[in-house]
Amino acid sequence: MKAIAMIPARYAASRFPAKLLQDLGGKSVIQRTYEATLASGLFSEVYVVTDHQTIFDLIQEMGGTPIMSQGEFECGSDRIAAAAAGLSADVIVNVQGDEPFIDTESLRDLLAVFTADAQKKISLASLMYPISEQEEIDNPNAVKVIVNLKDQALYFSRAPIPYPRESSGVPYCRHKGVYAFRKEALEAFPKMLMGPLEKAEKIEAIRYLEHGHTIQMVRTSHRGIGIDVPEDLEKARSAWK
Repeated sequence: MKAIAMIPARYAASRFPAKLLQDLGGKSVIQRTYEATLASGLFSEVYVVTDHQTIFDLIQEMGGTPIMSQGEFECGSDRIAAAAAGLSADVIVNVQGDEPFIDTESLRDLLAVFTADAQKKISLASLMYPISEQEEIDNPNAVKVIVNLKDQALYFSRAPIPYPRESSGVPYCRHKGVYAFRKEALEAFPKMLMGPLEKAEKIEAIRYLEHGHTIQMVRTSHRGIGIDVPEDLEKARSAWK
């Protein structure tokens, strides 16, 4: 099975513009994410797909392989789907550019879903980890996911789900924005119309669910720090030290 990683690296993030070029321990956030993905040793190639010349030049100077994306895209998966059109791969892993703490074990477990799926019933997998602090549960920047008994996603939300109506100790899981697609599933993704739930939540994984597809979630104990807002960057800098 040939697996490649693609890192969407949009410059003008709405909540934190230019966040991927911010300093994290002497290197930019996108450099850290690229290096961590490459260091996993799990991928035949690692690409950074960007819409900005500064990021393109930075990755090229590092000896990496940047791809300049053309046009406007609704989300990162749309961006890498366009860039992956001419590439050869069985599985393509979308590692968000703002995930500098991505770890090898989580990526390996994600790929293991496909190596164990001989009948190719699973076309998309993603990561989740347990959370218990109420501040994180209530934080709209922390995307929660609820799953069935087979760890298949039922829904993603910025709201605290599930709602603990009559019990305490409800299990909450946070979605980690790393997606592993079979290539044909990635190619199909941008052809699916964005539905009302994805528009409301601004969570790209919901599009797959709204069209009746299955997302296999993989549990990980590695939390990391995804950088969505400036406060996350400060947490990341403290953690990096």
